[in-house]
Amino acid sequence: MSDVTGPIATLPGSRHPVPSGMKCDDHPERDAVARIQGETDSFGSEMHDLCAECVADLKQAAADDRGGRCDWCKRDALDLRPLRDLDEGMYGPVYYVCGDCSRSYHEELAAQAAEYDDQFDHDWDEDYPDPIDEAVEWWRDETLDPNGRAWVSK
Repeated sequence: MSDVTGPIATLPGSRHPVPSGMKCDDHPERDAVARIQGETDSFGSEMHDLCAECVADLKQAAADDRGGRCDWCKRDALDLRPLRDLDEGMYGPVYYVCGDCSRSYHEELAAQAAEYDDQFDHDWDEDYPDPIDEAVEWWRDETLDPNGRAWVSK
C-alpha cells in the first residue's frame, strides 16, 4: 500500500495520477505505471502503485472475480459492482451490489428526478423568456457561410 487518503468520492478501481518516482508495491525495482484505488470506506481509501505486470494481473483478477454476496439483497451474484447510496453522501460507505439492485436503484433515482421535474414544471415563459428558447431562435436566424467556416446573419 503506497498511500492512504482521507475521505474520497471515487470508487474502488479508480485510476489516479502516479506521483513521480513511485515504485511498484510488489516489485520495488520497477517504476509504477498506475495508481489504483483499493479498499474504500467513509474514512478514505488505500492507493496501490503498480507496474505494468501488476496492472495486467489486477485486470485479469477483476475480470475473473466479480462474484460474491450483494450487500443490499444478500443474494449471491456474479456481477457485483461498487456503488454509493447518494442519500448517505459522496463520501459514505461503498456497497458491492448486484446488477439487479444497481439497476433498480438507478431507476428509482430517475423516477425521483422526473417527479421533481414534474412538480416544478410551470409555464414561466409568459413572464420570463427562457434563455435556451432565445438561443434556439438565434440559431434559426443564423447560417454558415458557403465555406462552412464562419457564422453570418441571413
